[in-house]
Amino acid sequence: MSDHARNTGPMLASPRCGAKIRSGGSCRSPAVRGNRRCRMHGGAPHSGAPRGNQNARKHGLFTKDTIAERKQIQALLGEARKLLQAMK
Repeated sequence: MSDHARNTGPMLASPRCGAKIRSGGSCRSPAVRGNRRCRMHGGAPHSGAPRGNQNARKHGLFTKDTIAERKQIQALLGEARKLLQAMK
């Protein structure tokens, strides 16, 4: 055994990563300085997908126009159902 005094207080008091792991809990690794995630969950600089990733917008299913069109169709179908119920 050594006589070295262990100063682990600051390490244990550091903020922890907030990522959810596969088992359902949260990651217990220390977060990277200036971020809320550890180095494994995206705390590294310039990590993640590039900004303006065109591959992510291939189908256009979640554009504002498409969402508005779906809401309009749902409203029209609701009115048609009400009309059919009134006719019975």
